[in-house]
Amino acid sequence: MRPASTPPRTGPAGVPDDTLPPPVSTLRRVLAHPRFMHHHRLVAAVLAGNTALLAYGLAAGWWPGPGAADALGAAALGNVALAVLIRQQYVINLLFRLATRAPTSWPLRVRATLGKVYHFGGLHVGAALAGTAWFLAQLGALTVRGGPAGALVTGYAVAVLLLAVVGTALPPVRSRRHDLFERTHRLGGWAALLLLWAQAGFLAGGPAALATSVPGGVLAVLTVSIALPWLRLRRVPVLVQRPSSHVALVHFDHGVTPFPGSSTAVSRSPLWEWHSFANVPTPGRSGFRLTVSRAGDWTGRFVDDPPRRVWVKGISTAGVANIETLFRRVVYVATGSGIGPVLPHLLAGQVPAKLVWVARRHRETFGDDLVDEILAHQPDALLWDTARDGKPDMLRLAWQACRRYDAEAVICISNRPLTWQVVRGMEERGVPAYGAIWDS
Repeated sequence: MRPASTPPRTGPAGVPDDTLPPPVSTLRRVLAHPRFMHHHRLVAAVLAGNTALLAYGLAAGWWPGPGAADALGAAALGNVALAVLIRQQYVINLLFRLATRAPTSWPLRVRATLGKVYHFGGLHVGAALAGTAWFLAQLGALTVRGGPAGALVTGYAVAVLLLAVVGTALPPVRSRRHDLFERTHRLGGWAALLLLWAQAGFLAGGPAALATSVPGGVLAVLTVSIALPWLRLRRVPVLVQRPSSHVALVHFDHGVTPFPGSSTAVSRSPLWEWHSFANVPTPGRSGFRLTVSRAGDWTGRFVDDPPRRVWVKGISTAGVANIETLFRRVVYVATGSGIGPVLPHLLAGQVPAKLVWVARRHRETFGDDLVDEILAHQPDALLWDTARDGKPDMLRLAWQACRRYDAEAVICISNRPLTWQVVRGMEERGVPAYGAIWDS
């Protein structure tokens, strides 16, 4: 690495001349396609497991039969529990902690697979789909059998809510109407949980019987899991700096210093919408920063009309870049405000890293202080100014940096098309690569 006084390589003059090779193999190219990413593999695995359970139940005579509704209900509740718990912040942090405990002496193939831990959302999706299907089957069995009227009324109400939650979570709807998706998930999920309590009570024969039943215990765990983040809800003061009309740097110092690479959910209207941003703690200082870049209505209003206080809830949650400790050396590829999730790792310096940051007029957009802070920790960083040098070939930049730095993995923080281009392109060439998957 160059001494801090040496200017970093910027623009085309700093680009190594490594040639981008072709994909390693056809199989590698197929497996690197977004449709076959680990998130979708987990969805398929959960659905396959439930299909196997259905086949076993049919062969064993669980259904159809007098106990069909109970068996179907147990399968539904088990899947709903998995869908809820796998999204719980403490569970997410535990998954990351377990996955990243592997030493760098382990084979790269094993560590690369463990690095896909952030695809856990596939378990959520698969279990939610299977749980909804099992619940509808149970409701059908109760209807045919003539179950308690209260159980049927609450059951049909839950069915409507589950279908609404699943329907708004479909990718075409979620991408176009994200606010509707988020509010349906939150408010519809809460309402469904309350109705599930009521239905379970009717099926168990009353509150006393429900309290000692397995469904009652599972519902209690789910209720606590959902309530925990909201029990930590509070409104805290913030200091907002605006180096440009595109970016706001939000400073927090309310007695919480999160771990590097984690994220915090913030809101101005806590019942309606939440937005997560990467925490940027500074070593040796209390508090942390968030980088809010103009990317939509909410962020645009935040930059134009910065608040003095915001709502925060839950605990800081691990993000994709936390998998860096699985590797000896990594390359970070960031575009624009994607530097936010990368910066805390550069400051912490837990893993030797090389930064490639593509943005438009770095200093004018993000401010001299932020750029100088980055260069103090990454004097050999490649800063590509798109206003001066045009849009680069991101995959080629990532490959060149990886080869020159002898890195084991690439972590890309960018928009969806560029992230998929880099992650897919690197994995086609046998290099472990990671980036957001926009699964929720």
